[in-house]
Amino acid sequence: MSSKTSSKTLLIIGYVWPEPNSSAAGTHMMQLIHFFLKQGWSITFASPCNLGEHKADLLSLGINEQLIELNNESFDLFIQQLQPGLVIFDRFMMEEQFGWRIEKQAPHAVRILNTEDLHSLRAVRQQLIKDYLNTQPDITDLQKVPLHDAQRLFEKMATSDLTKREIAAIFRCDLTLMISEFEMDLLQQQFQVPIRQLIYLPFQYEKLPTSALKAFEMRQHFIAIGNFRHEPNWDAVLWLKQEIWPLIRQQLPRAELHIYGAYPSKKATQLHNPKQGFHVMGWAENAFDVLSQARVCLAPLRFGAGIKGKLAEAMLCGTPNVTTSIGCESMQIINSEAWGGAIANQPHEFAEQAVRLYQDAAVWQKAQKQGYKIVTDRYLQTPTRSQLLLDKINELMTDITTHRTANFIGAMLNHHHHKSTQYMSQWIEVKNRLE
Repeated sequence: MSSKTSSKTLLIIGYVWPEPNSSAAGTHMMQLIHFFLKQGWSITFASPCNLGEHKADLLSLGINEQLIELNNESFDLFIQQLQPGLVIFDRFMMEEQFGWRIEKQAPHAVRILNTEDLHSLRAVRQQLIKDYLNTQPDITDLQKVPLHDAQRLFEKMATSDLTKREIAAIFRCDLTLMISEFEMDLLQQQFQVPIRQLIYLPFQYEKLPTSALKAFEMRQHFIAIGNFRHEPNWDAVLWLKQEIWPLIRQQLPRAELHIYGAYPSKKATQLHNPKQGFHVMGWAENAFDVLSQARVCLAPLRFGAGIKGKLAEAMLCGTPNVTTSIGCESMQIINSEAWGGAIANQPHEFAEQAVRLYQDAAVWQKAQKQGYKIVTDRYLQTPTRSQLLLDKINELMTDITTHRTANFIGAMLNHHHHKSTQYMSQWIEVKNRLE
């Protein structure tokens, strides 16, 4: 085992291969990749996942691609040869699978967890919504569900195995990238994660010229967009179909809703009904193109976590949106209630706001300006934010020992988890060889 690492060699271990035109997570990953490329890093992207249909062309960027296997010592040989100075686990499941091997084969490599969003928070919110809907409310009202009550969420999350796994992975890593301020606060205040182990890194878009924003009169149709494999998106489509879209069509009988998203299932395509103005369009090769053509974006998200790429991109395209309190979480300008469209938590209210935005040019134009202000203030590439990340990485790489000594909980979790994971993985390896 070598103790020498290549300081400018980055290994990213992805749960999936990045698909920036399929999901916000894919977009965020590609933004990260471009950030490190600009800093002169040599990047290898590895994943145990099969190559996706819409995978980004990493090779054209000079990035090495590596297929890796779960529970296979071939990964150890790969790390021994690569000796990365920095490892990013894309989602906590990859840290569970490969973290102990990294610690063993490249102990001085800085280990970073990229959460994308808190999976355990999303799962608890999904259960809260399911429990609420099982009460058969006359009118769905998200305000009656404690989706933003940090103490209530913590009480629910603390009993979940998924939460324990995810929070443990955060403690085991040297640094965790967070995309949501709500989740940053939740981790610090409820789960006692030290701020030194967290860094806020939301989307980082390039600015579109204001002149490129299409005017009200040049746009038509409503749009909804999101990967169909992502449960919050699929739930939103169903809520649109069953409750919200019929209310919009009552007032706008010729209106059309175009729904875009990668990997639509058969049950999704079966919702396609042109007579109702409900069009399931499938994958969009370029989300910005279809968002820029639409007049209003609809995102009735009843649960979820992180921040919403579809809404950031809609605002960047000058497309006002209607969403819920879940959809806009951690996306508004601090100390401001303004939004680039409207926020509604009931079907009738949602439909009313959608129709108003679609028909009233003055209201629409005000929403467009506000949305563009939000996204340019919060989610554009800035030297300051890049420098904060660079400074943190340099600090860790300069003296990782001091940082890890201060993180005793992480060291303890590494000791116990990695031992148990190592023995289980080695048992599976032997079992696979004998079969």
